[in-house]
Amino acid sequence: MTANPVAGVLARMPEVTRDVPADRSGALWRLAEDGRQLDANVVRLAAGTRVAVHVEPDLDVLLYVVDGTGRLDTAEGGRPVEAGCLVWLPHGSRRGMAAGPEGLAYLTVHRRRPGLSIGTASARAGTARTGTADAGTARAGAVPPAGAVPEAGGEREGGEAACLLDRVCPECGRLAPAETGVRFCGRCGSRLPAG
Repeated sequence: MTANPVAGVLARMPEVTRDVPADRSGALWRLAEDGRQLDANVVRLAAGTRVAVHVEPDLDVLLYVVDGTGRLDTAEGGRPVEAGCLVWLPHGSRRGMAAGPEGLAYLTVHRRRPGLSIGTASARAGTARTGTADAGTARAGAVPPAGAVPEAGGEREGGEAACLLDRVCPECGRLAPAETGVRFCGRCGSRLPAG
């Protein structure tokens, strides 16, 4: 962590969203300060595009609609959103976003997730006990990925299989779903590596 952190203005939303082509989707801005405890992203969805409905098991997310209109898809159905809406996405909830006819830009803020790691289960045991699991740590009740071998204590050795690397977002480290045709990260909107 920085010895003397300094507060300051990081960006001005009108400038972040102003010159983005109407057909562009993806992360427009992200928090990248050293020693931060939060992650934040400004994501733009082009008209008619969407972030598929998914469940985030670990992180609560606060979402603020910066520009445009769209729909928040939840387990209870779709709810319209527009510039100025503040949305709470508790961990474990089903959520997805769909852009309206002029597109949708939103800011997400959540606790910083540790990066992907490869190591022994014993080295990750402290992380598993605190509940701050990363993509390479077994979660209670989770089905291990193909090729994972449980140890005697129920923990996996080694992390995710190497064949999953094409599903790891290069910007935020999130593992994309195994569905075919997924090209953008569901968390930050960045383009995924070509697989």
